[in-house]
Amino acid sequence: MDTATNTGTDTTTAAASGTPASGTPTTAATPATARATPTTAPAGSTLGGRSPLTTGLWGRTEQQDFRSRVRGTLLGSAIGDALGAPVAALSLDGIRDAHGPAGLTEPVPAPSLSLSPSPAADGRRGTVTSCTQLTLFTVDGLIRAHVRRDTGAWHPPTDVHRAYLRWAATQHDWGPDERREDDGWLARQEWLYARRSPGRACMAGFADTTRGTLDHPKNPTARDAAATTRSAPFGLLVGWEPALVLQLAVECAVQSHGHPAAYLSAAALAAIVHGLTRGDTLDTAAQRTLGLLGSRSGHQPVTDALQRALTAATSTTTPSATTVASLAPGESGDAEDALAVAVYCALVAEDIPHGLRLAVNHGGDSSATGALCGALLGALHGETALPAAWLADLEGRATLLELADDFALEMTQGPTLHGPGVSAPAWLARYPRA
Repeated sequence: MDTATNTGTDTTTAAASGTPASGTPTTAATPATARATPTTAPAGSTLGGRSPLTTGLWGRTEQQDFRSRVRGTLLGSAIGDALGAPVAALSLDGIRDAHGPAGLTEPVPAPSLSLSPSPAADGRRGTVTSCTQLTLFTVDGLIRAHVRRDTGAWHPPTDVHRAYLRWAATQHDWGPDERREDDGWLARQEWLYARRSPGRACMAGFADTTRGTLDHPKNPTARDAAATTRSAPFGLLVGWEPALVLQLAVECAVQSHGHPAAYLSAAALAAIVHGLTRGDTLDTAAQRTLGLLGSRSGHQPVTDALQRALTAATSTTTPSATTVASLAPGESGDAEDALAVAVYCALVAEDIPHGLRLAVNHGGDSSATGALCGALLGALHGETALPAAWLADLEGRATLLELADDFALEMTQGPTLHGPGVSAPAWLARYPRA
């Protein structure tokens, strides 16, 4: 696959040989999360067809580590989202006026985020926004893509797009519709039927069934971070080559955000999380991502932002709100600036609460930067490093945990759940092939 060519072709359907059908790794290096012996793919195998299954061995320790990082990524993102949401519309001075000179240091009750009378959790700590909602549906789409391989169909961007359409239904329906047999279990979670400050580009991008592509992206000028905040789950595909992870994230981001800075920021986040999930340091994962981005058309704003973050992390002795503000000039809501803030805060974090506090105390989109920083730190350290008190208040925690465990199960043991001669009816009811 030529990842340097920025065309409208869904290049995840023209992958290099050896791309896995399950979550097992195929790289020559041995990642921290899994060790596998790849099969040799015949020439011309593609993701769009029926590429050969990779045989991999997941030991107990590797499975436990992988599940911890999946949980850490999803829960960390949600915690950061919930922490930053109440101050997302405030300047730094406004945050300090409301919460003291140190700014926001602990989760606080959310303002009214819901624009519909559906079940909501307004006025309580730990309320999440559409950032978390869409992240959940990204995971759902990725699981569905792997389950649907048994039908001979293999096009992950389509499955993720269908998942986003299910999310869009939660934004205008009063509650789950039992008549929609394809919904599966996630779209039947009533707490998701609340409109929590969804971005305009997301609502417009998923307002109809047409899927945006690189040739014909939805919302070509949309540059905000909403596509980036939902893209961490692509990095959890540890069995994929990094270039394929990046490409898939691009193809799914353009379904709502057509500006190169937006979809390449989404791809950069996915690639960094991918490196962290495989056991890289954050600096190593970011440097490798810079290399992957360097040949992509329109990469300069994103690579410049990542370079600013890396430079700031090594040149400042004491992390500060001033440094964070310098990474998002003019209180920018642009995706690349939100990514830079998140990477810097994760690099300099003493622990997860410290990194998240730093990530949300600024005049930019605190919900987005909190979610991105939380995803990075959760992928890096795993779920046990997350602050227990913040987890206890988190809205939808049970759903997040269940979905994380389902994703880990599908990636590590998918062939035992579905496939030729194998059928787990309960699994196929949760993730229908239709």
